[in-house]
Amino acid sequence: MTNHNGQEQATPLTALQPDGFPYLNGELFVEGLSVDKIADKVPTPFYCYSAATIRNAYTLLADKLKPSGASICFAVKANSNISVLRLLSGLGSGMDIVSGGELERALTAGVSPSKIVFSGVGKTRAEIARALGVGIHQINVESAAELDVIRDVARNFGCRAPIVLRVNPDVDARTHAKISTGKKGDKFGIAIESITDLYASAAEAPELDLQGLAVHIGSQLLNLSPYRAAYGRLATVVKELRSNGLAVRRLDLGGGLGISYDFGLGPDVSEYADIITESLSGLGCELTVEPGRWLVGPAGILVTEVLYLKKTGDIVTAVVDAAMNDLIRPSLYGAVHPVLPLRSSDDRSTCAYQLAGPVCETSDVFRKLWQSPSPSIWRSYLLWMCWRLRRLDGFELQLQRSGRRSSGGCGPFSSDSTEANDR
Repeated sequence: MTNHNGQEQATPLTALQPDGFPYLNGELFVEGLSVDKIADKVPTPFYCYSAATIRNAYTLLADKLKPSGASICFAVKANSNISVLRLLSGLGSGMDIVSGGELERALTAGVSPSKIVFSGVGKTRAEIARALGVGIHQINVESAAELDVIRDVARNFGCRAPIVLRVNPDVDARTHAKISTGKKGDKFGIAIESITDLYASAAEAPELDLQGLAVHIGSQLLNLSPYRAAYGRLATVVKELRSNGLAVRRLDLGGGLGISYDFGLGPDVSEYADIITESLSGLGCELTVEPGRWLVGPAGILVTEVLYLKKTGDIVTAVVDAAMNDLIRPSLYGAVHPVLPLRSSDDRSTCAYQLAGPVCETSDVFRKLWQSPSPSIWRSYLLWMCWRLRRLDGFELQLQRSGRRSSGGCGPFSSDSTEANDR
């Protein structure tokens, strides 16, 4: 079975529903708070996250991973909101970063440097120096050239840099072409046939504390079979290195678990955990996984207000105050996010719309030919885009409050269980 992006679905599947956003008496709520009332306090556009949904996802995954002993490092690139990072850190998660900026955000959130992994193909000398200076857990090395730079920086610091080498296993993740990272020719990792020689060389460098290997084959995986293939190849490399007298203590297994964007079923995390246990637990290595969107994707909504309606050819364009800079996936990947109304209605009449942002780019469109409830019943927000329209008379929009975009970030709105911010 394939989804609307042409991705093969995994079987069996489990649902991770965004149940932190229920309708109560026909109105959208987040953990007991009216989204409408939040928007009265926080200017749109803004993101709002359900802490309970994040907690539930983390707890579920951590429980399934117990037999393998794998620890979790959240992929900060999935959501770098400091409140979200603080929440996950409090649950026991480490952090997987890909930049110096993400390192600083993790530190600001109170994450221990000893629980931070530094990934990414383009680390600068300054970023490497900062990471070594604060004492992070490890640096995932992407190339021989990067390895030389890390050695030089560590030599100048007078320390040994904790590292693992990222293997490119040449495995097709069967995901979107732009987020597949484990095939030969991708810019990520070190070719699997080159690992043995480079590993042996790194093991002899006094500036390096070589701990093991890493692998990450892509993002938004709904079919789990590529994990089994990649981890099987990784296990083979471990055995080969050990047969040459080289120690392998850690295995960083990357992330990539996908989610459903139509409130359907996602990957079975029990099967995912079983693949890890069956493929790697017998090696006696310290294991780490790095989920991102799977933990936070179903927990957030982007709230935006409709500014104008205009007739464009045969359809109506609803211009909202959120833009591609707020949610880039539709313009970058052609991704489709669900759009839900602030208030449910018994009126089933629909019209064809496209939902567009205010950026001066034709690609700044969130949905095309979207069958929306007719304007007569609009008073809405969107989930994973959540939109609001105060009142419509024909195509004339009358706002009860401005809700206009501002150049500065909007301040946070929070309760004990909910975070809203401009990130």
